[in-house]
Amino acid sequence: MHPFTFFKAKDQQSAVQAITGKSTSKFVAGGTNLIDLLKMNIESPQQLVDINALDLKKIEPMANGNVRIGALVKNTDLAYDATISSRYPMLSQAILSGASPQLRNMATTGGNILQRTRCPYFWDKVMPCNKREPGSGCSAIVGYNRSNAILGTSSQCIATHPSDMCVALAALDATVHVQSATGERNIPFSDFHTLPGNTPEKENTLQPGEMITYIEIPAIPFASHSTYLKVRDRASYEFALSSAAVALDMNSDTIQAARLALGGIATKPWRATAAEQFLVGKKATVATYQAAADIALKDAKPFTYNAFKIELAKRTIISALQNIGG
Repeated sequence: MHPFTFFKAKDQQSAVQAITGKSTSKFVAGGTNLIDLLKMNIESPQQLVDINALDLKKIEPMANGNVRIGALVKNTDLAYDATISSRYPMLSQAILSGASPQLRNMATTGGNILQRTRCPYFWDKVMPCNKREPGSGCSAIVGYNRSNAILGTSSQCIATHPSDMCVALAALDATVHVQSATGERNIPFSDFHTLPGNTPEKENTLQPGEMITYIEIPAIPFASHSTYLKVRDRASYEFALSSAAVALDMNSDTIQAARLALGGIATKPWRATAAEQFLVGKKATVATYQAAADIALKDAKPFTYNAFKIELAKRTIISALQNIGG
């Protein structure tokens, strides 16, 4: 681990001032991903800015019906919050399906959405990785890629986005609020994470000096009729091979509106908008769900060892839709 300086911020202003103009500085809160990166010498910031003292630990229903989640709200607190579990059960379920209780007790909302998109080759410094060293190559494309992505990939990277929580936030049309020394701005969740393209080392649209302050979830009445289904190699403490966050607005057996986002199969939290649009106005039947799953995976590009993910993802979607729509 490389040496670094440590600064404890007292408020938002001092936090953003401490990092402004310093490209080698990083914010740290729970540290559940960053500390691993430091220990492996994958990241070596010259300064860490501790933001744990900031007043960003509240879950607040807003006057317009939306819910605002502070960036420092712990994953455990968010999952078990009464408002979240009743109004957005897919989000509670997604969080509780990820990591371990110990990690959820430390990990923060802001940190979760900023965790690095990665695969085993990212951690192996002997092997080329464009995320770790731009231009060095992607070992996973020709290597053992069973866990890698089949949607949103490029010739530079096929790593899978690891977060469960982010899949639910994508389905819920969340908004990311950020602050910098020059002011505040809001980023739609669908625009926050980026596809690898030719710059896989760039994973989000945060600008230098910006800090996440809140996540805002809109008031979606039918989001209370939702679920998160995760398929993985073992029952706990494992990344998804495939997952689906689903919400349906039903009128008898007819689907009035739908939300569908996928995890474990893409380079970012994957919103299946075409499948959502197909579901509207359709009867809730297995045939309908199958057709929607086919649409969601029509652009999938499998690699040597992960072609099974196409069928697995389809079955995950169908099962999740059946759990909600019958």
